[in-house]
Amino acid sequence: MMTYLHNFIYGVYPYIALTVFLIGSWIRFDHEQYTWKSDSSQLLSKGGMQLASNLFHVGIIAIFLGHLIGLLTPHSVFRALGISDTAHQSLAIVAGALFGSLCLIGGVMLWLRRLFNPRVRAASRWIDINILGWLMLTLILGLSTLPVSIDHLSHGNTEVMLSLTRWVQSIVYLHPNPGHLQNVDLIYKIHIFLGLSVFLFFPFTRLVHIWSAPFGYLGRAYQIVRAKRPAMR
Repeated sequence: MMTYLHNFIYGVYPYIALTVFLIGSWIRFDHEQYTWKSDSSQLLSKGGMQLASNLFHVGIIAIFLGHLIGLLTPHSVFRALGISDTAHQSLAIVAGALFGSLCLIGGVMLWLRRLFNPRVRAASRWIDINILGWLMLTLILGLSTLPVSIDHLSHGNTEVMLSLTRWVQSIVYLHPNPGHLQNVDLIYKIHIFLGLSVFLFFPFTRLVHIWSAPFGYLGRAYQIVRAKRPAMR
């Protein structure tokens, strides 16, 4: 029974989550464009919003890109660049600790704000609060893997990191092999499950605004704003 559950979660569930992520996002954009927004609450209360939002977004973007590059880059590429397995794991630990901490601090600030700021709470849907809480739980589990990774690294053991990489690539290349995670510490498995579930929930939350990230904003022309002068009498 446990083997069947393991194979389902790490062999089938990723495709369920990613299918809902893609098709669900497309259906929501096609049928509910008025809900396709970040639902920013900055106008309701600005206190601490900018700091919390910046910490959260810098952290989560760096974490996402780190996972993307670290797990999907073929092992041979790191070797060709002269990056050893231990150096790769050390870099992942340092970057994960730094940006994970930034994201956690900002995320907790935003989550508490939605829970305890009366104006923000009144304008928040239950899914806004819950998806942020789920992200924080996923992040806490991710940070909890760091002591385990440090212990592995101290013994020169990079096999877990390589097993995680092989599993992710097996999913992406459409030949899933849950066996790669069979001997991986439980904390990693729980973190992976929570992370996959974020993709499953994604289309039903305000996270869909990520698809519409305003990359052109950085190169936009300046906007001239003139103050309204009182009418002359």
